[in-house]
Amino acid sequence: MPIASSFLLCSKLGREVWLEPVVDISAKEIRYRVRKGGTREEVATARRGAKVGRGANFRCLLSGAAITPDHVKMAGRARELGQQLLAVVASGPKRKIYLPSDRLHEEAAADACAEWRPDLRFNNDALGFRVGAYGFKSWGDLFTERQLTALNAFSQAIAELKEEIKRDALAAGFPAGGESLSNGGTGAEAYSEAVVTYLALVLSKCAGYWSSICSWDASLEKIRQTFARQAIPMFWDFAEADPFSGSTGSWRAMLEWVQKAISRLSPAGDVFVIQRDARTVKYEQGTVVCTDPPYYDNIGYADLSDFFHCWLRPLLKDVHPELFRSLAAPKSDELVATPFRHGGKEGAEKFFLAGMSDSIANMARSVDETFPVAIFYAFKQKEIEKDGTSSTGWATFLEAVIKSGYSIVGTWPVRTEMGQRIRAHKSSALASSVVLVCRKRSENAGSIGRAEFAVALKREMPLAIAEMTKAGITPADLPQSAIGPGIGAFSRYNSVLESDDSPMPVKAALQLINRELDEYLSGVAGQFDGDTRFAITWFEQHGFGEGEYGAAESIAKARNISVKGVAAAGVIQEKAGKVRLLRRDELDADWDPKTDQRLTVWECLQHLICVFEDRGETAAGELLGRIDGTKQQDAKDLAYCLYDVCSTKRRDAVEALAYNSLLSAWPTISAVSATPKSEAVVQMEMKV
Repeated sequence: MPIASSFLLCSKLGREVWLEPVVDISAKEIRYRVRKGGTREEVATARRGAKVGRGANFRCLLSGAAITPDHVKMAGRARELGQQLLAVVASGPKRKIYLPSDRLHEEAAADACAEWRPDLRFNNDALGFRVGAYGFKSWGDLFTERQLTALNAFSQAIAELKEEIKRDALAAGFPAGGESLSNGGTGAEAYSEAVVTYLALVLSKCAGYWSSICSWDASLEKIRQTFARQAIPMFWDFAEADPFSGSTGSWRAMLEWVQKAISRLSPAGDVFVIQRDARTVKYEQGTVVCTDPPYYDNIGYADLSDFFHCWLRPLLKDVHPELFRSLAAPKSDELVATPFRHGGKEGAEKFFLAGMSDSIANMARSVDETFPVAIFYAFKQKEIEKDGTSSTGWATFLEAVIKSGYSIVGTWPVRTEMGQRIRAHKSSALASSVVLVCRKRSENAGSIGRAEFAVALKREMPLAIAEMTKAGITPADLPQSAIGPGIGAFSRYNSVLESDDSPMPVKAALQLINRELDEYLSGVAGQFDGDTRFAITWFEQHGFGEGEYGAAESIAKARNISVKGVAAAGVIQEKAGKVRLLRRDELDADWDPKTDQRLTVWECLQHLICVFEDRGETAAGELLGRIDGTKQQDAKDLAYCLYDVCSTKRRDAVEALAYNSLLSAWPTISAVSATPKSEAVVQMEMKV
């Protein structure tokens, strides 16, 4: 019985391909037919597969009975989870070709028998590990026999190449003998070790694409690697890459990735990479620090490293003996808040805070004061949702920085993630990292009270936030960036004292900073026209859904307008005692801001989003150019306000994305709006 999460192979509009289970009740057998096109309902059913809700909940395709998580886990622990080939994906002349499975393909996969498998066990309680509950115990369990056979074959071939590479190096004039690569050697021996190291890295990338944790991306029609995110989740249906295909997941594709990385290494001088403990390392005079530390409990780096360690070690234990002297990656000193290693959450938090404080204090003591210290922190949106901007991880990290003697003089977002990763994981993927710009705090910084701190926030934050929006900081990044001036005011003093003279914790400071940002955005909203202020309030309460006319009239009267007037402005629909905001797909396609007799900021923004999504930046810029200059800025400010409503009040990620996307493109849109139309046309033609 399949426990497949989806039967959808290609989700591209107009080119949908999916699997239809064909159930033979008498033979108690299920085969799969490849289908193309189909109705919307058929495609939706295929997308759901045999899943029912979240987690390991499935339905039996024969009887319709529920297959519970407990049953699936029990079967997994009893080694009763099998594998069945559902379909074959082949490369066609122009696009992918989807073929039904057949006995020959199934038998070929079943005949594989690996000579060696990694028997190193992982800890089921490690951060992000979900497979242990289903009977997976060692790293070798994550691979099929055919995948293990391929990895073993390539590993053996790399090992056998070492002597041949050395002979070629000698023939090319490299000196014989000399030091090994790990000791700084430059002779033929070191050259052969360097090439083997690069090939081992290719193999480790292949391992990431040759496991049973690789899912199929129906939207892009390609395989996803094991670490689509830094975790080992449980996947119910997986794609098995062909090592010799030349496409995504093949040896050739992974070799090209490593080649690209090497070709872009162009240091100005000799570079040495040294592994040291950040808490005790001695920094040389003139050291400049730019560091990307662990993010509290987001990722269990050391536990996850063993996935690659078990494949790299057989090839590189003699080449890099210091790195691979242990059977597994060292874990006890890893500066991550891992509960099972430190007696629970409280112990893990204390361990992280102490270690991070020691590491950053070591920087503060030793690093040259001429330059600021730059510290990256991958701030996740879910950290905001827990409690303003005061999640345990974020607050603990900032507290460690401040306690170490640093004043945080700025926080700025840096776009660090690939676009397709952000789209694939809208719920949790990081769009950006936050860079903390830190300088040593004066020894005579003194203390202030809570009231003085609140006054400083009100004095400094509005001006700073206005500059950020002017500079093009998107609403998704604004909460993180706004922490900069706020935490700067907090960290410039040795302490901020509460009314009872106890030091204010960082978490409380972050809550005050977040409240100041909310007040700023609310103040901006209060400057819009009455119709727009009505729409904002209605949107907060109902989104684009219906509400009672009486409630709408109360909101309108408070703004000295009427529901009829808001409807006449083209913002709402009023019908049969019900009121709702007009959706963007209902707006007048021929709308012209120059002739609108009751022009509202709400209309300007919604029409801009429509044009931007349908026809791109140039068309949106041309429309912006037809909007009065004052309302141009108002529309931009409204996008910030509505993003805030979507992310903090309505929890509507899709609608929030519309406002964030528009503001991400705002610099280009604004530039087009200021360009004479004839020139804009010429530029567009040149681009095409």
